[in-house]
Amino acid sequence: MPRDLGGLHAGPVAERVAALNARYRHHSATAVLEHALKDDDLGRVALVSSFGAESVVLLHLVSVIAPETPVLFIDTRMLFQETLDYQRALAESLHLCDIRTIRANPARVGFEDPDGTLHQFNTDACCAVRKVEPLERALAKFDGWITGRKRFQNADRGSIDFFENEGDFRIKVNPLAHWGREDLEEYIVNNRLPRHPLVARGYPSIGCAPCTSPVKPGEDPRSGRWRGQQKTECGIHFVGGKPVRTDQENAA
Repeated sequence: MPRDLGGLHAGPVAERVAALNARYRHHSATAVLEHALKDDDLGRVALVSSFGAESVVLLHLVSVIAPETPVLFIDTRMLFQETLDYQRALAESLHLCDIRTIRANPARVGFEDPDGTLHQFNTDACCAVRKVEPLERALAKFDGWITGRKRFQNADRGSIDFFENEGDFRIKVNPLAHWGREDLEEYIVNNRLPRHPLVARGYPSIGCAPCTSPVKPGEDPRSGRWRGQQKTECGIHFVGGKPVRTDQENAA
């Protein structure tokens, strides 16, 4: 049964996702955003942004198409200062109307990570309390959310589509799913968008400061995230502890 979202858009999520993917299958990222944000099959959505290395592309697209779209920014209190400065600068320059900073419950952090060392021995637990739980609370008011995930980023994301069924209770929108690195670079250059200052210092993927390291030439762009661990995702794209799969993956 679909989860009760307090009177928000109702209907079988799997059917709505299938309809949306069929409807926008041959559309561009811009068209997906422009039309989907007004589509009854999607309902009310928010953009979730880390204001990381590639975030400016999707933030700019949303600022042009629908600047009133709520933007959820998770401040884990462990981010690079450069990320916090970049977030404030982009919020002002892109004229986004509704940026919401999301943080963990201080009582939860105090209980789970009283001395701030949880990330040193249990990164999954740290991500859960500082990112997953706060975002889940924030998304409870929405039928769907927009992400910047792309197929090229890693094997787990290799077959994502524009729309995904998230646990039969919410829709995930990936407008840039089919974009490659060259597409992002071209968009940033053509629109003269400011880059995250850490990109020039060897950080092509940026998370929390304690768990992000520079990437050497030839390494996978996300190899600097949780280096030396099997971990590749923070958990916000998991449902029930597992990555959300597309219909094509489930059918395989």
